[in-house]
Amino acid sequence: MPATEQNKPRILVTSAAGRTGSVTVLGLLKKGFPVRAFVRRKDARSDALRTAGAEIFVGDIFDMRDLRRALVDVQRAYYCAPVASNLLHGSMLFALAAEEAKLEVVALMSQWHPQPANPSLTTREHWIANNTYRWMPTVDVIHINPGLFAFMYLLGLPSIVHLGMLVGPWGTGLNAPPSNEDIGRVTAGVLANPAPHIGRSYRPSGPELLSPHDVAGVLTRVVGRTVKYRDVSRNMFLKAATAQGFPPFIAANAAYYYDELSRGTFAVGAPTDHVQEITGRPPESFETIAGRYIAQPDLIAPGLRVGTKLQALMFMAKMMLTRVPDLDRWERQRGHPMLESPVPSYESEEWRGAAKRQGLLLQEPAEA
Repeated sequence: MPATEQNKPRILVTSAAGRTGSVTVLGLLKKGFPVRAFVRRKDARSDALRTAGAEIFVGDIFDMRDLRRALVDVQRAYYCAPVASNLLHGSMLFALAAEEAKLEVVALMSQWHPQPANPSLTTREHWIANNTYRWMPTVDVIHINPGLFAFMYLLGLPSIVHLGMLVGPWGTGLNAPPSNEDIGRVTAGVLANPAPHIGRSYRPSGPELLSPHDVAGVLTRVVGRTVKYRDVSRNMFLKAATAQGFPPFIAANAAYYYDELSRGTFAVGAPTDHVQEITGRPPESFETIAGRYIAQPDLIAPGLRVGTKLQALMFMAKMMLTRVPDLDRWERQRGHPMLESPVPSYESEEWRGAAKRQGLLLQEPAEA
């Protein structure tokens, strides 16, 4: 007889209205688990999760009092840090709350390329969190560390659709872009049956390595017009991101990501078979992902619209008039630790060795 919701452990999903959190919630509900969805506010997305059967908890992920309330009668959790500059603060706070609540296991969302000398503070903090979570005395951890998501190629959707231009500072960098949905399905799979996955890391990826020119070829088929890739400088990307309204933290981290992409970081160890292994189904192709996301632009970014050709041209003009933000200065003003000699992951022999083995670069435990 299949297990019922009454005798299955309750699972908390943070960032539950987000790209991977919402899919994780729905996947666990489908498997018959009681799910508590931690969201920042009630809106149409949380209403959809409630309608599907989730218990909605509205709170502040950076408030220990809310974490304690959210974890009452919870046995397992997916911790997906909000995209914010206080990643390590939130991650450590959740680890403390998870240990206090005596959880069985936490699935921890991370990145493909964390290592301790990376120029990105966020990537270094992911490395710290990955290691620190292993030190929890009684709570087990499963790492989810995808690479560059498929949606990030589609943030310039109006230019793709109306001008036939895929624009980015990506060079000829290869990536096997995963869908939000495959990442969420992998997370739901390991939380539904965690025992075989304790301590392991999973890198959900797409089925094949693609260059930006390959991506443009796929988009040509999807949108029904010729799309060509145009490689641009980091500064031009930052002008576009600023004109599009992205805050400096998002722009800075995307720039770090895109530098890693152009230098081959996301090709190392990819593609993986982890989607097939965990979900029993092959990963979605970029063509399938792009077709769905272009038909529903909110899946790319909330509020994103295809718009008109005139609007696409007006944005191009706005971008050209936008000043390049000084993100190094922005980071220094906020007290971000700036390494004197940072090492991008593509230059780190230690990281490349771990990635080729499809594992995280983790600190080796000290010998007794």
